[in-house]
Amino acid sequence: MPYDPQRHHRRSIRLPGYDYTQPGAYFITIVTYNRMPLFGEIVDGEMRLNEYGEIVRAEWLQTAIVRPYVVLHPDEFVVMPNHVHGIIWIIDTNVGATRRVAPTITTNPPRGPDAGSIGAIIGQFKSITAKRINSLRGTPGAPVWQRNDYEHIIRTDKALARIRAYIRSNPQRWPDDPENPFRNPL
Repeated sequence: MPYDPQRHHRRSIRLPGYDYTQPGAYFITIVTYNRMPLFGEIVDGEMRLNEYGEIVRAEWLQTAIVRPYVVLHPDEFVVMPNHVHGIIWIIDTNVGATRRVAPTITTNPPRGPDAGSIGAIIGQFKSITAKRINSLRGTPGAPVWQRNDYEHIIRTDKALARIRAYIRSNPQRWPDDPENPFRNPL
């Protein structure tokens, strides 16, 4: 089906007018397609990664290696059975100037997030992990991730401390987590 902006309109969850390439800390949550628990299981309050979960963990950490303007800290990231939480630090303000495509006259301008932005970083992470996981599953092109992700701009030290604690305690709170498809509703 061809793209129709009237029918295929998605609302952005991003802050209007905010430059997501600028330095700062961003709290990210990415959920699997249909909230399927693909990455392992929680045992006694600890996440036990399976092969797919190891791919996700390795690619998250690889993000900072292939993108020198990104810093990641291991205690600011967790892979859960069906979602990922992490903090991405963008530290370099010159990302956009060296990576953006020069404007040209065209009837089909490029779509998608700006190079070096949180949207581009997450999009590339999701693409790489999906390809690697699907190659193991033998299901090329099968969805691994939901289309959208959640991000929150971290603006204060207090918010940073709260989010770090949330990430660290996420496996212990799994029995009551709304993302847990096996939780017992009250």
